[in-house]
Amino acid sequence: MLVEFERIADRGGVLGAMETGYQRGRIQDESMLYEQRKHDGTLPIIGVNTFLAKGSDHVTASVDLARGTQAEKKSQLSRLSDFHERNREAAPVALTQLKLAASSGGNVFEALMAAVRTCSLGQISEAFFEVGGQYRRNV
Repeated sequence: MLVEFERIADRGGVLGAMETGYQRGRIQDESMLYEQRKHDGTLPIIGVNTFLAKGSDHVTASVDLARGTQAEKKSQLSRLSDFHERNREAAPVALTQLKLAASSGGNVFEALMAAVRTCSLGQISEAFFEVGGQYRRNV
């Protein structure tokens, strides 16, 4: 750990290292190493890479996926539509308050807790995307 502090100091301290992108590069390198170790099994993670038998490419335990039926899908979409209809007038107000809090540095948690009473997850996510954009990883 001391070695890393010395590397940062050699680059002009934290600000100098930030200007050259040193920290970002180190984080990306560590992330790639983590992913490689996870993928090749040198970093065992239960349920991610430890369910493979040694020397085998196939999964030793089968898992039945639970899929919703068409009736369940229609029911969920119907309930969502009913929820939107019931909150047709209140949702835009709550979303406006949420966007205002997010863009002005206000209490986002308070606005979010109010919004979940009248807005769907999709509406809330869209409001956050409008204010802050969508995260895109730099590679």
